[in-house]
Amino acid sequence: MSQFFEIHPHNPQPRLLKQAVQLLHQGGVLAVPTDSSYALVCHLDDKAAADRLRRIRGVDDKHHMTLLCRDLSELSQYARVDNRQYRLLKLGTPGAYTFVLEASKEVPRRVSHPSRKTIGLRVPKHQALQDLLALHGAPLLATTLIPPGATEPLNDAHDIRERFEHDLAAVIDAGACPLEPTTVLDLTPMGTGGAPVVLRQGAGPLAALGL
Repeated sequence: MSQFFEIHPHNPQPRLLKQAVQLLHQGGVLAVPTDSSYALVCHLDDKAAADRLRRIRGVDDKHHMTLLCRDLSELSQYARVDNRQYRLLKLGTPGAYTFVLEASKEVPRRVSHPSRKTIGLRVPKHQALQDLLALHGAPLLATTLIPPGATEPLNDAHDIRERFEHDLAAVIDAGACPLEPTTVLDLTPMGTGGAPVVLRQGAGPLAALGL
């Protein structure tokens, strides 16, 4: 049965988050709140955990995964970013945006997009998740927590635990989070002088990025 951590949304308890980090290092998949919706996360360098995450989510290896990063400097370690892209990233981090960029060599090939060698990256604006990332000390591999066959993400921590109690190592409850997914922008065309492409309009307003 999955563990259940009740975390204060503004003053997260480090003791509980350290226990969650330990589960990640042991290969566990966690359900965590973000500033857009709940997400499934696991250790980036754990292939078995990544496979388990895909199985829980009901997707194959062609599904575009996301890296949750602490800040823009960490994001830039895992993606190739030019000056134009960097200026746009600064406007949208932290925030409810996922940016698709060319993956750097730091990203394991098995988690980047198999045909395009790209990766989705995000810097969330959620205190409990930010503290979890800081204690973990590295990005987390993530995907929106949408159950297989569903179209909307789950938002209630108790419902998530009940439905996935035998699949997840833990559920972090820091209060309700929005149901709207992130805005997804493909920034790879900017590398050749093009404009960013909106792949999905979600919680992040385009006007805040000047788009």
